Amino acid sequence: MSLYEHIFIARQDVSNQQVETLVEDLTKILTDNGGTVVKTEFWGLRNLAYRIQKNRKGHYVLMHIDAPHAAVAEMERNMRLNEDVIRVLTIRKDELPEAPSIMMQVKAAREERAKREASEGRRRDRDGYGDREEFGVEL
Repeated sequence: MSLYEHIFIARQDVSNQQVETLVEDLTKILTDNGGTVVKTEFWGLRNLAYRIQKNRKGHYVLMHIDAPHAAVAEMERNMRLNEDVIRVLTIRKDELPEAPSIMMQVKAAREERAKREASEGRRRDRDGYGDREEFGVEL
């Protein structure tokens, strides 16, 4: 079987639960046709680079798939029929990465930095600076 990396964007109007249901439906289509979903990552609601069908944001989902071409073609056909899906990209890969994607690595690093700053008692102002005393600015 072939390995695929599949990314799709769902409309901003749908809820997280509806996106999860959509992923479950796609997984069922793949398993019924002899494939498996190795990993799924939900990247969340993100801004689009440009408006697509009057949407400025979208729910991004990454799926790593091990399936025959016929199963992937059937999944893509069903996605084209779904009104909630804005864009789809499927790439055939020689091997799937074991590590989390770059998007998840950045998110984890951001959360870790926020925890570290909270434990140190530091806070950030609206303009992004920490305590103003360290910069010589009086409050």
